Amino acid sequence: MYRVLLLVILVLTGGTVTACDPVSEGNTELFELSQPAGDIVLEVSGAIAVRNGENGAQFDMAMLRGLPTVSLSTGTSVTDGSSDFEGFLLRDFLSGLGATGTIVRASALNDYVVDIPMSDIERFDVIVAHSMDGEPLSLQDKGPLWIVYPRDAHPELQDIRYDYRWVWQLNALEVQ
Repeated sequence: MYRVLLLVILVLTGGTVTACDPVSEGNTELFELSQPAGDIVLEVSGAIAVRNGENGAQFDMAMLRGLPTVSLSTGTSVTDGSSDFEGFLLRDFLSGLGATGTIVRASALNDYVVDIPMSDIERFDVIVAHSMDGEPLSLQDKGPLWIVYPRDAHPELQDIRYDYRWVWQLNALEVQ
């Protein structure tokens, strides 16, 4: 029901990322992607079924902000106290792209690269945040995109192994 409502909202608002009919394998609804109109802020490549370019899927900020937004309040290892993040669930995003694989290689603008197990993404509500404390993330403040784990909700996430997976200035994902 939620996905049907999302589809109606996206169609009525002229959203640039829309869902299409479920694929024959399973009940996953895949995105139907348009071309980015603005600057590309995220590229997704590798084992994905949905593409809007030769090498994968490319997104501008408007496309990403058109996705269903979730909120997450959590502390981080690099900020003081708890912060309120807004973004989209990485699990749903990858599902909409028809991603298959066991690893997601996340890359940042500063050439930082880390492999995130798909099991993390399936088990925890990992988000790709575009806002923190009500403000868009800027390049100077870990943006425009930041992978955020629900650290305060799961004691096991308060471990340096998971801290390394919080990629700020995210610009690419490769599903392997």
